[in-house]
Amino acid sequence: MALMTAQEYIESLRKLKTRVYMFGEEIKNWVDHPMIRPSINCVAMTYALAQDPQYAGLMTVKSSLTGHTVNRFTHLHQSTEDLINKVKMQRLLGQKTASCFQRCVGMDAFNAVFSSTYEIDEKYGTHYHENFKNFITMVQDNDLTVDGAMTDPKGDRSKAPSQQADPDMYVHVVERRPDGIVVCGAKCHQTGSINSHWHIFMPTISMGEADKDWAVSFACPTDAEGMYMIYGRQSCDTRKMEEGASIDVGNAKFGGQEALVVLDHVFIPNEYIFLNGEYEFAGMIVERFAGYHRQSYGGCKVGVGDVVIGAAALAAEYNGVEKASAVKDKLIEMTHLNETLYCCGIACSSQGFKTKAGNYQIDLLLANVCKQNVTRFPYEIVRLAEDVAGGLMVTMPSQKDFESDTVVGRNGETIGDICNKFFAAREGVSTEDRQRIMRFLENMCLGAAAVGYRTESMHGAGSPQAQRIMIARQGNIQGKKQLAKDIAGIQ
Repeated sequence: MALMTAQEYIESLRKLKTRVYMFGEEIKNWVDHPMIRPSINCVAMTYALAQDPQYAGLMTVKSSLTGHTVNRFTHLHQSTEDLINKVKMQRLLGQKTASCFQRCVGMDAFNAVFSSTYEIDEKYGTHYHENFKNFITMVQDNDLTVDGAMTDPKGDRSKAPSQQADPDMYVHVVERRPDGIVVCGAKCHQTGSINSHWHIFMPTISMGEADKDWAVSFACPTDAEGMYMIYGRQSCDTRKMEEGASIDVGNAKFGGQEALVVLDHVFIPNEYIFLNGEYEFAGMIVERFAGYHRQSYGGCKVGVGDVVIGAAALAAEYNGVEKASAVKDKLIEMTHLNETLYCCGIACSSQGFKTKAGNYQIDLLLANVCKQNVTRFPYEIVRLAEDVAGGLMVTMPSQKDFESDTVVGRNGETIGDICNKFFAAREGVSTEDRQRIMRFLENMCLGAAAVGYRTESMHGAGSPQAQRIMIARQGNIQGKKQLAKDIAGIQ
């Protein structure tokens, strides 16, 4: 099958029987729901750019399994060049959407599960790797979007999965049949889950022998019987449902998406199982996925950061202060921080290596350094953007006020006249353009888009402490101590 177009992708979602709930009610036509559609538009951009001759060289690649041209989001990395191109692609999409385009988690899951299943089979003689190769071939051939689902609710985090009062706090096997398994549980904060055709479920922590039933990885269609999603709220999200609020929304076309994915006795056929009780490999899948996903943030967040910097520069220009040395210095600092993140993404990619399975893994230490920086720098970039823009981005009257014809002035001035008069920008810039850039910055720094930029920078792909643990493991302190001993002459 050829690569899907953006419109074909949107229409393919309509064919699914995905169960979606929001505000306590089932949403039947979720594809066209005003709060959900912007996130679908983001995923659609990954299809649109693959069709664009200007970007096809970056967005598409030859499959290592079939030799066919596939979307890079379904690709198994075959070189450090592939790893670098992944980061470049993510930056491009961040620039085009100023939001989360949601296919990264699936791509990172593909590569983590591919290499891990090879090593599980090597030890146990299982058939998980062949299962996965068949699955990823199907995904590539049909140009599908797949959600990578890792984060369990966790319940009491001081206890292992098998020690929880409620076993559903981690996804687990409740029944094993000759033809497959039945699973229960949930995954939280799932990026793009509703907009995906399939899901790959993975463990979220390392596990012991008592946790065998929780050591499970598998794929299932998004509309599988017993599976449903509860849509996650975002700040200012209901603005998207206000009539004629295109300016107040900020980023009216694109947006991110998170959901709680619930598995209520879902049957998984044997051919879609990639881990089933081999508990000592749970940590391997987690570590490899986390590494890939922490690399991803050196691309996607940088692309969004480019847009934030551009918006802040526009706000300064509209305010008439773009030549002020303090403003210039703030924009330089924002650029410095943003490019530092990109350097980390490129560095961990360039130092990648070939796994036993044949695909390429990033440098884990540098990937975790990349994500550790992402937990900090976007917050400073946003702070500086708010500083440059000024308080108007959070105190400006509504779009309806600017458009109101209600008379309030002694000379017949309307509310709209008054708002447009007192919030006028510099000469040559319309008040509406100033409105638009201020609301856009509000959305990026504080609103719904901040979920996919600022807050996700903190908690996506693991919390800051998770990266620090990996940095401690990979940092080779003993080796560094020996370097010092050798030079200092200590035996």
